[in-house]
Amino acid sequence: MNPSSQFRPYPTRRAVLGAAVAGAALPVLGGCVTGGDDGATEAAAGAKTAENPLGVPDKTPLEVVIFKGGYGDEYAINAESLYKQRYPGATVDHKGMQKVGKALQPRFVADTPPDVVDNTGAGRLDLATLVSAGKLTDLADLLDAPSLDDPARKVRDTLLPGVVEDGTFDGKAQVLNFTYTVWGLWYSKPLFDKHGWTFPTTWDAMLALCEQIKKAGVAPWTYQGKYPEYLNDPLLAMAAKAGGADLVKAVDNLEPNAWKQQPLVDAATAIAELAGKGYILSGSEALSHTEAQAAWSQSQVAIIPCGSWLEAEQKGVTPDGFDMVMAPAPALSGGDKLPQTALQASSSESFIVPAKGKNPRGGLEFLRILFSTTAAKRFAELNSTMPSVAGALEGLTLSSGLGSVKTAVDAAGANTFTYRFRTWYAPLAKAVDDATGELATKRITPAQWSDRVQKAADAVAADSAVKKFQR
Repeated sequence: MNPSSQFRPYPTRRAVLGAAVAGAALPVLGGCVTGGDDGATEAAAGAKTAENPLGVPDKTPLEVVIFKGGYGDEYAINAESLYKQRYPGATVDHKGMQKVGKALQPRFVADTPPDVVDNTGAGRLDLATLVSAGKLTDLADLLDAPSLDDPARKVRDTLLPGVVEDGTFDGKAQVLNFTYTVWGLWYSKPLFDKHGWTFPTTWDAMLALCEQIKKAGVAPWTYQGKYPEYLNDPLLAMAAKAGGADLVKAVDNLEPNAWKQQPLVDAATAIAELAGKGYILSGSEALSHTEAQAAWSQSQVAIIPCGSWLEAEQKGVTPDGFDMVMAPAPALSGGDKLPQTALQASSSESFIVPAKGKNPRGGLEFLRILFSTTAAKRFAELNSTMPSVAGALEGLTLSSGLGSVKTAVDAAGANTFTYRFRTWYAPLAKAVDDATGELATKRITPAQWSDRVQKAADAVAADSAVKKFQR
């Protein structure tokens, strides 16, 4: 989440970077605990039955900590009420807050954490540190439990593509993310209809459209210049479509010369073309995310890259009738390995069950309830945001933005991808962002961009103090 805004309530790439740079990561924790073998888990367990597959003790209190950002916490309070209906002997201690890390860091160090935590926001706890110290419960029991909506389906089978993988560290699922974020290019459908513009599906068509837009007196593109990670989204998306899953895997696994793969250089060249042809709004590099998005909402600009939180973030700013919609990034060429409809998508709003909580079984059950269709639909109604539960939007009246996100997700099907280096290696994420900022202002060439990022990746790979992850 952007520290200056409450409208971006999940762990964004900017938040990861900000926390790392500010030293907000949880320090080295004492005591290595394995969630699945933790004695506190066994002591707090009740009898497992068809109605209580996780063995939740009926009378043991449950402590829930929720990040109270742009999504508020009403959706969690709703899930807590469902929990109390199932376990009437239990009390629920609800805490809504914004600085989760500051409040909970001492409790994790002392091994007195809550039972379930929404670990989100700029000041959140560092997940990699928690994982390394063995402070989190293995979520396998939850994922393999029967879902609340359909006991014939496991919880893991009700989630959207990539959700389980997003929370998996060292082969164990230890985080479960509640929202499903999709990245793409946003535009106003009425503005495009007014000028007879069609959103392009190839990069050549994008350049041709940008020329038309420019002639109409509108800036074709802008981006949230102070946070160039936004411009990384279309760059990395186009590269992934061209190079396929192997390219993404090579990048995340810090393989030698991964950032010198031709699709990445080609995608960087595409962004450089926008700058070179004058298709980016002048002064974009100095704009904050709110300033860039405001210019776009006022139709000074036609296209802006952003994640699917954009519509919620722009409430109160976007004029009536703007009807924003999102489209996938264009294909670089006809030889791409993934279809043009493929999406960069990942889950966020990270929920964890601390291994040393007094009621970890209750924490798992709370998540089973939260990730039910009933609770997920309520979240979507309250926040106009897609939950990571499949089918949660069915039957709801959707806004233009959320409707376009759902359409894009449906069209992508299983063709979704995400890079994980941002979560795993904050210094590399910063290096990519900085290089893309330089690329967009014509200070470096695409080849220099590739060399610069590769050098940063090599430094991370060679640093024995950095824990490495594989996919």
